[in-house]
Amino acid sequence: MKEFIEFIAKHLVDTPDNVSVNVQEKDDKSLELTLQVGSDDVGKVIGKQGKTAQAMRTLLTAIAAKDGKRAILKILD
Repeated sequence: MKEFIEFIAKHLVDTPDNVSVNVQEKDDKSLELTLQVGSDDVGKVIGKQGKTAQAMRTLLTAIAAKDGKRAILKILD
């Protein structure tokens, strides 16, 4: 999951070197992924009206569900 979000984010931004993803397990079935990008690239990752971020969250939810888990994506600048 981490690699998937990192892959998508790096292809959306202008400075892929500033992309990092941290994963924290909240409990047995819950993960929190924190995506950090450069301040100039936050808008690209969030997208118009949040549609890009929502699409990433939807895909992440589907991947996590296959493993019987719940995933939350937070985006930081």
